[in-house]
Amino acid sequence: MSDLRELYQEMILDHGRNPRHCCVMPHANRQAEGFNQLCGDRLTLYLAVENNIIKDISFTGSGCAISMASASLMSEALKGKTEAEAISFFQKFHKLLTLENSPANPAKDLAKLVVFAGVKAYPARVKCATLAWHTLHAALYEKKEIVSTES
Repeated sequence: MSDLRELYQEMILDHGRNPRHCCVMPHANRQAEGFNQLCGDRLTLYLAVENNIIKDISFTGSGCAISMASASLMSEALKGKTEAEAISFFQKFHKLLTLENSPANPAKDLAKLVVFAGVKAYPARVKCATLAWHTLHAALYEKKEIVSTES
């Protein structure tokens, strides 16, 4: 179990230091901003949605390794998915980090995103891990206000 935990930590560090899809997207047709008031994480999420499919996804921002890794892994997981699939991922990811009894087999449903399961043990860091996801939710529903992890 220790080896698996180390692998998960390494993946989070890798994506935190070298986030994928971290750039402004000029052709985005949906955009939202997120801010974690507790630790200062900020991000802007960009989506190119066509026929209810996320054709492209990127983000810019700054924050802790968990926040940046979550945005990076989310962008990898959701590119090419439908809006409904993205909302389903959001719900499963949120449950993984907030419920005492997480799904029986989160790896099957969430693939690489299961690396964040250990964050649940650190309640203040849950907000770091979920910021990108709440920002995604706002972008999908075209909400204009800045997403806060405090609401």
